[in-house]
Amino acid sequence: MKISEVMTRDVKTARPEQTLQDVAKMMASVDSGAILVHDDDRLVGMITDRDIVIRAVANGENCDLPISRVMSNDIRYCYDDQDVNEVARNMADIQLRRLPVVNRQKRLVGVVSLGNIAKAHDVKADSTVLQGVAQAH
Repeated sequence: MKISEVMTRDVKTARPEQTLQDVAKMMASVDSGAILVHDDDRLVGMITDRDIVIRAVANGENCDLPISRVMSNDIRYCYDDQDVNEVARNMADIQLRRLPVVNRQKRLVGVVSLGNIAKAHDVKADSTVLQGVAQAH
């Protein structure tokens, strides 16, 4: 089974110049602690609620600060044509609960999460990811 069959396609994204306040409101509206950052459909980063708290609020930054100043730039991702089990092993190895999904031209096409893999009912992939992520905690 390919990642494209289980990933979430309708992903809320932000642009690097958007403010912390804009993105915090976006996170609240979609009930997500992470937003992917793109520039012309190219994945350039991710910002999490933790990034906002640790890198901005804790340092007394203004809510009008562009997210490019606090987002994570070193993003791990997978390809939409990769096998679910392969991606599950990778997620376990790097201890991540979600991964952006790009096509071979590196255009953002979705996101895959532990929940997506669990819904795919791939028992081998489920156990691989859960074991790897559990090691992080």
